[in-house]
Amino acid sequence: MAAYLLDTTTFSLMVKRQSGVRSQVASLAATDRMAICTVVRGEVLYGLERMPHGKRRRDLAEKVTELFAALPCEPIPEAAADEYAVIKRETERKGTRLDENDLWIAATALSLGAALVTTDSDFRRVRRLRVEDWA
Repeated sequence: MAAYLLDTTTFSLMVKRQSGVRSQVASLAATDRMAICTVVRGEVLYGLERMPHGKRRRDLAEKVTELFAALPCEPIPEAAADEYAVIKRETERKGTRLDENDLWIAATALSLGAALVTTDSDFRRVRRLRVEDWA
């Protein structure tokens, strides 16, 4: 059984039904687990909030709601705080800091033992984090 945590970029590609991501999802074993976390949900909802009201926003909100219903949303576990502290300090020492939300997403993936699925190369700087790009 493999566990995958999707970041915001991959979630967005799923909303757009990007072929590479669809292909990877279709190839997962029945026992594999795919989820988002509360930080990703917040980033997605913030993006919707920034859009002007209208048909485009309504259509996108409908797709997002459908995907939220299909994907479990993991809360940030207590152990993620421990990972967060280590990642933040390590990246500071290297001079390669991450955005706060990205720190929490990476820490959540590590604490869950999940591979982080992202198109964002910044995550590759996080030691011990398994990163996959399904695009």
